[in-house]
Amino acid sequence: MFARVYVSVVKRASSYTLTLHSAVPRQGAHHCHFSCLGSSACDRLCNTNDESRKWSLHGKYFSTRQDLDFQQSRVQINSILRSNEQSVNLPEFDGRGLSAVKKFESNQLAANTPNEDRRSAATCLQSKGMLFGVFDGHGGWACAQAVSERLLYYVAVAMMPKPCLEELERSMESGRCVPPILQWYKHHTDMNYRDSASLYIDHLRVFWQELLNNEDHEAGMSPQEALDCAFKRLDADISLEAQVPLSNDLMRSTAIQVAFSGSTACVAHADTDGIYVANTGDCRAVLGVQNQDGSWSAEPLSLDHNSQNKTEVERIKAQHPPSERNTVITDDRLLGVLMPLRSFGDMKFKWSRELQHSILASLEPGMDLDSLSLYHYTPPNYLTPPYLEVTPEIIYHKLRPQDRFLILATDGLWDELQNEEAVRLVGEHLSGVHLQAPVSPAEKKLKLGQMHELLLRRQARASPALDANAATHLIRHALGMGEYRELSQERLASMLALPEDLARMYRDDITVTVLYLNSDLIKANARPPSKLD
Repeated sequence: MFARVYVSVVKRASSYTLTLHSAVPRQGAHHCHFSCLGSSACDRLCNTNDESRKWSLHGKYFSTRQDLDFQQSRVQINSILRSNEQSVNLPEFDGRGLSAVKKFESNQLAANTPNEDRRSAATCLQSKGMLFGVFDGHGGWACAQAVSERLLYYVAVAMMPKPCLEELERSMESGRCVPPILQWYKHHTDMNYRDSASLYIDHLRVFWQELLNNEDHEAGMSPQEALDCAFKRLDADISLEAQVPLSNDLMRSTAIQVAFSGSTACVAHADTDGIYVANTGDCRAVLGVQNQDGSWSAEPLSLDHNSQNKTEVERIKAQHPPSERNTVITDDRLLGVLMPLRSFGDMKFKWSRELQHSILASLEPGMDLDSLSLYHYTPPNYLTPPYLEVTPEIIYHKLRPQDRFLILATDGLWDELQNEEAVRLVGEHLSGVHLQAPVSPAEKKLKLGQMHELLLRRQARASPALDANAATHLIRHALGMGEYRELSQERLASMLALPEDLARMYRDDITVTVLYLNSDLIKANARPPSKLD
């Protein structure tokens, strides 16, 4: 693919020059304690400054001109790759309990302008564990943005026991500060929907009020139940918000954008008991396992919901009449249009034709659908909706001493790296040890050219890491590896120099979060109790 990228871009290189603006100063990820959800809640939900909002909307540090230069220096490449880095060390004991995650590292690299990926990370303050998510938007960034800032709240509220929910409701009724639900770990470039925050809080409150009225909710939901419920409830709220009258045109247009765009999601709940991964769509969670000999193995904790998953394809076909069996999945896409087979939003695959038309017809006269990034169309063979759902597939994994880290990433990473390769890269980055298998008898009989190729591959594996952040390390290798899986400065420079109208043709937005597990704590939990215990 590198040759195609190089040739197609070189043809246009004479009309481009590189203009790399100075980066926004790197700020540490800050912890957001939402201690109040009253009239000031909008400000607390939207803790980005104007500079970070500008970054989020434009997605990169390039000027608005289409700039291109293959002769990027290492400093320029590093500036681009590291501009969205995040690294957070977590206390082993936070005053409420022990943490199964001792550190996480995250990064994003956009191909779309603006970036359609989002990420989230937070500690549950009224229940156990931590929540991490990656979200891959399509048809625009609106749905991924809304899901990234709302979904973790829904999960956390669903796990809260009834006394905690009662305290939330009493505080809201009296206008007092509400006990914080989540402690967020945000990057300075993260944005929030400031103008919709009050709507989001109102619907979250309706959710916890319904839980309070449920007699079976006394102790709160288990993580598995909470994840399943939260995914479905948030998607239902997204659908509802696009249908009901709202207080102003901006809030209304945002709700429409969120409903008609879409987002996949992969969310992990981690505590000392284990990890639950809830996935809808084609993001992925992969566990890094260290074997006794020091080598690394990859254990997937999610399944992709796309046409390569034959079980998923059969599930969808079974939901529609036999006459649609050959049209539901066409060209490896849902109705020939959508690649992920589960997602948030995407109401054009869920609502009836009549509802879609009535919603769009209800918009203010003269409102431009293009200005809302709404390119409305009815998919072909749209006969028996809904064709799409958000129901997550949830996998539980009980942590073991050999489980060292978890990679959460959008499909932009997995398009370039296999599970085993990604785990090996992070594992060797973590340990600093690059294991090489002994030369096999068959390899000893290789011809000179083949032996040279083998040596190049081995040399590539032994190359020192250039990044302290493991997520950046993965992105660098995903885009910069050459024929022998060696890092190619020329290839990486070319991939990063692609102008806006070409970048998405050759790579996708990439978001990666790596969770480092507290192996000492896991080992202590795995030991059988002594007679003195």
